[in-house]
Amino acid sequence: MNQAQEIAEQTAALRPYFDRLQKRAFTVGGIGLVILAISAVVDPQQFFRSYLLGFLFCMGLPMGSLAILMLHHLAGGTWGFAIRRLLEAAARTAPLVLVFFIPVLLGMHELYEWTHAEVVARDPVLQQKSGYLNIPFFLVRAAIYFAIWLTLSFLLNKWSLQQDATTNTAPTRRMQKISGPGIILFMLTMTLASVDWIMSLEPHWFSTIYGLIFIIGQGLLTWTFMTIVAVQLSEKKPLSGLLTNQRLRDLGTLTLAFVLLWTYTSFSQLLIIWSANLPEEITWYMTRLHGGWRYLGVLLMLFHFAVPFLLLVSSQIKAKTRALTAIASGLIVMRLIDLYWITAPAMHHSGLEPHILDLVAPLALGGIFVGAFFWQLKNRSLIALNDPRFSDLIGKDSGPHHG
Repeated sequence: MNQAQEIAEQTAALRPYFDRLQKRAFTVGGIGLVILAISAVVDPQQFFRSYLLGFLFCMGLPMGSLAILMLHHLAGGTWGFAIRRLLEAAARTAPLVLVFFIPVLLGMHELYEWTHAEVVARDPVLQQKSGYLNIPFFLVRAAIYFAIWLTLSFLLNKWSLQQDATTNTAPTRRMQKISGPGIILFMLTMTLASVDWIMSLEPHWFSTIYGLIFIIGQGLLTWTFMTIVAVQLSEKKPLSGLLTNQRLRDLGTLTLAFVLLWTYTSFSQLLIIWSANLPEEITWYMTRLHGGWRYLGVLLMLFHFAVPFLLLVSSQIKAKTRALTAIASGLIVMRLIDLYWITAPAMHHSGLEPHILDLVAPLALGGIFVGAFFWQLKNRSLIALNDPRFSDLIGKDSGPHHG
């Protein structure tokens, strides 16, 4: 039996395990979607508000995976090869982002004040921005974003599958060549998408670093999710030979790096706006630093930065798979709270008003995304074959894993 056949059999042996996880995720997602459908009839306004939160949260997995996959093809690194098929499976769920964007389009008038002609007519600021903030151009831009994201995901996965079937290195070179311009296009389009879909909830306010913060948040969500899955697969063949203790520590270190990036960019935005003290800018923070919103801000400082930083800076803690899983799970929760802190004050002007749908929507869409991820993951070899950069790593045994 050759190496490719052995890896294929080991992957096939894990399919019942992936089937169970897929079924559980789809069950959660299906129940959640039923609740959302009922709420869309009973309380459309709250439905669209909560749905937008869930959409922005869940799209971070396929989009963040796509960006990190391209980063891996550019920079190399054994950490990327160990989780490459996980990243590719998540990136292949990108069409769901397009499908789940449809309700956002249907709820534009509920979400975005600039879609109301009467509001724009009496607001000089919105009139000046109407050349950009108008429905036709909004739709055109969204179509461009999705065309670029879906094309990048399709090509990278297509060429990766081709590389499995040949020792010719052409597919690998194509993946490397497209990843350079692909990263640039991704950063540009995701920045504009964050302006369109989130910042325009409060169209008077602006920040030039806003898109970068959003992208870093997507990357952090991806690292945490990949860490959780990698820990579970690190004791199962064929990935046990790649997801060694050192590779898991690498994932913890990269998660720490994105925690610090998120903290640095978020604090930089606050510092610049606070020091300028301009009414059109400072109002955004004044809203979020008063009333019930301030408690969420404190929560983010503690558990989106301070606690993860103190834990992940320790190599000993990163070597403990249970601790690493717990930290990653906590950061996923904090990513949702961060997006809620960013978006909800734009729609709840009277203060902090959490609603059960703010939890149901992320669980519903998240269940579908996670189920689709495991469905994609089980349909390909868990190790990318014939990659000239990493062929020497396949089959190496791992050291003991620490619980």
